[in-house]
Amino acid sequence: MLDYTRRRPDEAFDRVVVRVTFLRMNRRPARPPAVLPPGMTLQAERLETHTYRRLYDAVGTPWLWWLRRMMPEELLRQHLENPAVQIYVLRKDGAAVGFFETDATHWPDVNLNYFGLVPEEIGHGLGKLLLDVAVDTVFRAPGLRGMTLNTCTADHPRALPNYLAAGFQEVRQVREVWDIPCRLGFQIPEHLRT
Repeated sequence: MLDYTRRRPDEAFDRVVVRVTFLRMNRRPARPPAVLPPGMTLQAERLETHTYRRLYDAVGTPWLWWLRRMMPEELLRQHLENPAVQIYVLRKDGAAVGFFETDATHWPDVNLNYFGLVPEEIGHGLGKLLLDVAVDTVFRAPGLRGMTLNTCTADHPRALPNYLAAGFQEVRQVREVWDIPCRLGFQIPEHLRT
């Protein structure tokens, strides 16, 4: 199978070095259930590829989310139609302002593939609330063994501290080198360049 994450041999790229932290939560923290404020809703939605890409880019561009941008249309469609994958869209007065994506392919563990807000909503405490809602949503499933996720040094600087504060435990860290094609148009922060 073709590795869609590889750049074409002749194309320009930015080399990025990140530290990836893998985390796990084995039980829901003892706290009251998270409640969204008035005007905000969260719902599992089956998105078309173009809608998913638009939301993925709106949330992930500042943090170098590039893998789904490289994914061929048919492969992305199959991924989004996989019953083990759920996309939960956060809406504020009807407009999508964030999302999280869960994957139960390796049940009884569920992975949080993606999680985030559009830039305009960052810094107002909504991220912590959405993370608590994501945890509550995943841990509703009977028979669940645990929830996993990973974050990296390309993500928001508060991502790792927020995951730890929410009750996730660090499992391991690895160093990764990414060759991100320049055609994707990312602004690469200097601290991530080799």
